[in-house]
Amino acid sequence: MTDTVTKEQLSDYIGKETGLSDWFLIDQERINKFAEVTEDYQFIHVDKEAAAKTPFGTTIAHGFLTLSLLSHLAGEGMLQVEGAVMGINYGCDKVRFLAPVKVDSEIRARVKLTEVTEKPGNRLLVKNEITIEIKDEKHPALIAEWLTMVVVGG
Repeated sequence: MTDTVTKEQLSDYIGKETGLSDWFLIDQERINKFAEVTEDYQFIHVDKEAAAKTPFGTTIAHGFLTLSLLSHLAGEGMLQVEGAVMGINYGCDKVRFLAPVKVDSEIRARVKLTEVTEKPGNRLLVKNEITIEIKDEKHPALIAEWLTMVVVGG
């Protein structure tokens, strides 16, 4: 669930976890569709027999598939700013892929607000650290410092 705060309250949350998404299944159909859209048909993603012979023992999701799900997963845990007209993906300062997401695994996003910078034109540059966890795995799939430009009405 997403909390709504005023722009003045945002600074109270810096360095704190603001949310945790629900678990989300990564199945072979989703992996195959992502391969089709991106033209990335590397066997480790789409060929179950060949992937079974790798150290992973099965197919794995594309790292960029996992990263692309930040919008959905982290959106469940990011603070919403009262009066915001829109939020714009502003990119990432850092992304690290730490562990593969094996087919039929479940992932979720853990969100921590790390920085808020006021910009001209009623805008806020918000940085969140997003950790994508894999159910029943020790290491996360990825950690990203994700930037969002929030436009506040006024």
